[in-house]
Amino acid sequence: MSWWEEVDHFSPKEFACPCCGACEMKEDFVKWLDQVRSDLGSPIVIDSGFRCARHNKEVGGAPNSAHLRGMAADIRAYGSEYRYRLLRVLLRWGAIRIGVSKNFIHVDMDISLPHPVIWVY
Repeated sequence: MSWWEEVDHFSPKEFACPCCGACEMKEDFVKWLDQVRSDLGSPIVIDSGFRCARHNKEVGGAPNSAHLRGMAADIRAYGSEYRYRLLRVLLRWGAIRIGVSKNFIHVDMDISLPHPVIWVY
């Protein structure tokens, strides 16, 4: 049995690298995000999950991005109300690294990177 079977709201394909299909997401991160989704009570659309090194470079990702290690997700932001609700839930669930953009919210739980931090794009 794969640990993905214990995840209620997401599937591996939602987190897979769009250029090669690799999906090396960390179990703890995905299960944590699944709890966030349950608490939010609204869909979470993953715009970017796992990235291989080539794709990360193509999209201008940080050289040491948590996406490379399967500990990050960019969540599509539906507007200011959704963004506000999502940020509240992420913080309630202990998010330590959040990036806020007009179109998405980045969240990662990579303790090897500076934390706690919130930044804007």
